[in-house]
Amino acid sequence: MAVEAYLPTLGTVVITAAIDAINPCAIGVLILMISVLLSAKKSTKKLLLLGGLYILSIFLVYLAFGLGLIYFISSLPLALAEYISIGVGGLIILAGILEIKDYFWYGKWFSLSIPAIFSKKLEGYASKTTYVGVIFLGAFVAAVELPCTGAPYLAIITLLSQYFDMQALILLILYNVIFVSPLIIILFMVAGGKELQKIQKWKQKSKPAMRLAIGLLLVAMGWLLILIANGTINFG
Repeated sequence: MAVEAYLPTLGTVVITAAIDAINPCAIGVLILMISVLLSAKKSTKKLLLLGGLYILSIFLVYLAFGLGLIYFISSLPLALAEYISIGVGGLIILAGILEIKDYFWYGKWFSLSIPAIFSKKLEGYASKTTYVGVIFLGAFVAAVELPCTGAPYLAIITLLSQYFDMQALILLILYNVIFVSPLIIILFMVAGGKELQKIQKWKQKSKPAMRLAIGLLLVAMGWLLILIANGTINFG
């Protein structure tokens, strides 16, 4: 017997986005870029402007990707969309298992991380602190990290595509606002005088716990997608 459900709720979106927001790549590149700006003795105004452009670029690329994927899934025949949802659910569960694995055995076997070749490119791009450069940097970070660390976002996108309306659009925008909020907080903290080294230390310290939290969340959301796809849970 199917269970009627109204998903994703506001709480589901907020919690998933908050966990996904502790994004090592986006935060790491921002810290690197800020360190370059500080070493070049840029003004606080210039720091906020360039950092803001970087964050806005990530926000817009992530939002555009979400809208595009929702449109694609929504345009598929219902039968095909159900199989895709099951497949996505399985991939998200696998991603969750890999994240949980990294909590216990970080760096062993396969991990969801950005390839080293892209990491080196990101370091190079981060030193190009022109207006166009930081916009491109943000877009590049978003594009590179989506396939590697975008599983929580993919889960929310798939859920929202089940019944996409104005409320779902607002939830998608809210997700992306929450996703970039740590970057905004870090930028203002540094502009306000917070030592960059302390933020870097916090980032490294919190990484294992965040991987475990993301892993558990992904496994739960993967099963939820499968249950929705096979009709066990229906949208009201």
